[in-house]
Amino acid sequence: MKFYKITLHVLIVLMVNQLSSQDLQLTAKDSIIKRSWIVGLGFNAVDDSGDAFNDFTTIKDQWNAVPFPSRLSIGRYFKSGIGLEAIATYNRYKEGNIVDNAINMEDKDYFGLDARLSYDLNKIIGETGWFDPYIGAGLGYTDANDIGRGTYNAVVGFRTWFSDRWGLDFNSSGKWAFGNDVTNHIQHAAGVVYQFETEKGLTKKGQEKLALIEALEKENQRVADSTALAKKAEEEAKALAEQLAREKERKEAEEQARLAAQKRIQDIENQVKALGYVYFDLNSSYLSKEYKGLLDQLYAIMQENPTLIIKVTSHTDARGTDKYNVWLSERRVKQTMDYLFTKGITEDKLQGEAFGEEKLTNECKDGVYCSEEKHRKNRRSEFIVVKV
Repeated sequence: MKFYKITLHVLIVLMVNQLSSQDLQLTAKDSIIKRSWIVGLGFNAVDDSGDAFNDFTTIKDQWNAVPFPSRLSIGRYFKSGIGLEAIATYNRYKEGNIVDNAINMEDKDYFGLDARLSYDLNKIIGETGWFDPYIGAGLGYTDANDIGRGTYNAVVGFRTWFSDRWGLDFNSSGKWAFGNDVTNHIQHAAGVVYQFETEKGLTKKGQEKLALIEALEKENQRVADSTALAKKAEEEAKALAEQLAREKERKEAEEQARLAAQKRIQDIENQVKALGYVYFDLNSSYLSKEYKGLLDQLYAIMQENPTLIIKVTSHTDARGTDKYNVWLSERRVKQTMDYLFTKGITEDKLQGEAFGEEKLTNECKDGVYCSEEKHRKNRRSEFIVVKV
């Protein structure tokens, strides 16, 4: 048994060495259509002279054809090599040609409707992928020379393919009449065929190649497993050392990232804080040119930091009723945020809150006299960094 395994291994190695890397890959040449529908359109020629099965060379005065597509077919073909096909043909017996052993005196129409069962000879001689010879038999009905007749048919032909879809079909059918005293005839056909709803499989050579590839993969896996076992202890020790080193580097990197992020947040907060506040006139929510400029600077900061979220809080001085001051501070929030929206800041980047006179910056509450400058310090919009 051991000798057998060694011999098999040697044979696989020798076979692989004789094959190129391209040979060890499945290609389009290794696949073949196993099952499909085929439609065809082409021409047909009919020999109904009476001696059609004795002399195939008298084309000029015995063959009849029309100068336009005159044959339509559709068929279903199976993995077993069996095909079922329906065929409709039209032709004209030409004046002067021999038909039914006599000279035809005028042009006459020919109609044929046939069904046949065919067999793919590649199942016997071996798949080629591009050349499909076949034989078949079937039944049909033909109206020719003004006489209708049933026929039993035999066909021999081949298809040649120049892609998975398109090909050419050439065949000759013998048609023997029954039920009427008419001559038998031969019908030759050539046309273009198209395959659809195809199912592919591997050719015999493709199956052999696949088996070799699988055997090679199995052998490669066995070698890889053996190598892995031999190196496992060394790799585990090395992996442990690398893991410790990576863990140290990770912690150092995390700390550096934390400090960098903290510094970035602090820098942004400082930039926003350095802008100061937007101040409003008494009983007004109008943004002056000066403070629009301040908001332009805030917009620039937010553009440079797309993940930045800012909260806008607006306030009033203590003069006026609480209800009025809440309303006024809401107006100031809206004016401040709307200006930033017009610059292109999206709604998800801004939050707003109105406080009225709740959060004064100095002692100027109700009942306390203050200068206009001190009251002005309370009429403001502030900016708070919510998230970076």
